[in-house]
Amino acid sequence: MEAFVGIGANLGDARANALDAVARLRRVAGIAVTAVSSLYRTAPIDSSGDDYINAVARIDTTLAPHALLEALFAIEQEHGRERPYRNAPRTLDLDLLLYGGDIVDTATLAVPHPRMTQRAFVLVPLLEIAPHVAVPGLGAAASFAPDVADQRIERIEGIA
Repeated sequence: MEAFVGIGANLGDARANALDAVARLRRVAGIAVTAVSSLYRTAPIDSSGDDYINAVARIDTTLAPHALLEALFAIEQEHGRERPYRNAPRTLDLDLLLYGGDIVDTATLAVPHPRMTQRAFVLVPLLEIAPHVAVPGLGAAASFAPDVADQRIERIEGIA
C-alpha cells in the first residue's frame, strides 16, 4: 500500500531529527521509502516555540494502518517524544497523512489526517513528491494549496 508520512520537529537539532526519522523509516520491516520531499522551515501553527523543520515521505508498506501508526510512534519515542499537551513543541512528530485511498476513523487514528489540507507544512512537501495525489473524500490535494498560501514556508534543502 502506498502511504504518506508527515515529518516535523522543532526541539533540539530539528534538521538532524527529521533526517534521522527518514533513516529510521528505511529500517522498519514492511516499509520501503520511495520518495522524500525537501526539508522546509515553517512557523509553528496553534503552537509556540522555534520554527519547525518539515518534510513528507512516500512509502510502500505491507503494514496495516494501525501497525504503521505504532511503528511511527516507536520512532518518535526513540527521539524522546513527549506529549505534555496538544501541539506541544516536539523533538519529532510523525503523522500518517494518507494510506492509499483508505479512510480510517477510529479512536486512535484518522486518515486522511484531519488537518492536512489546512497546513502548508503538509501540502507543499506532499505536492513536491506527489503533485497529483488525491485526499480520499476531498479530492485533489493541489486544490487546497491556495487556501494555505498565506502560511510561511521556506524550502531549505533537498534530501538525497
